Amino acid sequence: MHASPHSNTLAGWREWVQLPDVGVPWIKAKLDTGARTSAIHAYDIEPFERDGAEWVRFTIRPWQRTTDGQVAVECPVADHRAVRSSSGHVQHRYVVEMTLVLVGRTVTIEVTLSNRDRMGFRMLIGREALRQGFLVDSDASFIGGKAPRGARRQNRGLEEK
Repeated sequence: MHASPHSNTLAGWREWVQLPDVGVPWIKAKLDTGARTSAIHAYDIEPFERDGAEWVRFTIRPWQRTTDGQVAVECPVADHRAVRSSSGHVQHRYVVEMTLVLVGRTVTIEVTLSNRDRMGFRMLIGREALRQGFLVDSDASFIGGKAPRGARRQNRGLEEK
């Protein structure tokens, strides 16, 4: 077994996470040890140049089945990657770095931008991110706690009363 230099933090197979650098207070993520790279559901992906460097502009819709709470993001491009989807198709995706808060721990991860419209989760956290000291309990959910009730209602497409 590979020894990790980090203390291991237990996480469930799905968790509410935060992306503070890009203004996403809550997004429900699936922790997937079968995926190498993390991915986020992104719309309107548009590359551009800033000070001679490659950047990408995109929109994150953290809630399922609604455009409420969408966030416009601009990030430098960290890489381009060919990613094989679960259906076997290879897609070429932009890779950006993001700060992720998972189960109370803050880490920097690489995230590919993709259309996850048909997926149940707006974010997938893969092995590269989990390797930073996380253990996944495949029988547990939301070890890090749940998002506030209003955020959970928005995610289900229910309006606040």
